[in-house]
Amino acid sequence: MNFDPTLVNNIVLIGTAFAGAFLATLWLSLIIWTFRDIRRRSRDPFARILVVLIVAVLFLPGLLIYAILRPAKTLEEEYQQTLEEEALLQTIEDIPLCPGCTRKVQTGWVVCPSCQTKLKKRCSHCEELLELSWNICPFCTTEVPGMPVEKDENEYGSSLPSFEEYLDPIANTMENEEDNIT
Repeated sequence: MNFDPTLVNNIVLIGTAFAGAFLATLWLSLIIWTFRDIRRRSRDPFARILVVLIVAVLFLPGLLIYAILRPAKTLEEEYQQTLEEEALLQTIEDIPLCPGCTRKVQTGWVVCPSCQTKLKKRCSHCEELLELSWNICPFCTTEVPGMPVEKDENEYGSSLPSFEEYLDPIANTMENEEDNIT
């Protein structure tokens, strides 16, 4: 059997061309994949350029270096994790505490079972639970007595006159002036 050297040369040349085209396509696709991947994982433009250059220059070893050093999570995964953590913290913060003993209480409790501190009151008309400081029921609009606001006399001083006391001298002066005019 006779082999034509030109035929073998042509087959080797075609095989080499296909292998070269395959490697060039693989190289270009790895550069594009690396760029897309680092864009999803980092906002730093310098890191993006550096990683793409490493993969472009070093080819497969560059891809291996990038695979080892790349951030473990994408920006979206980090954002989702942050949202989950914030939601978890929010649920922890939303757990009501007794103002008397700082133990956890449930929202439907009227009295703390540990220290018997009054937590809520019931509306006399519709029997819904109300905050102690509310003066009107938001469910049936019935007025209910609220908690009185306590003033610290040491802070404000007990000698401060009320608003009515300020108005009395002005009203008396105006009445005297009206009497003098007529």
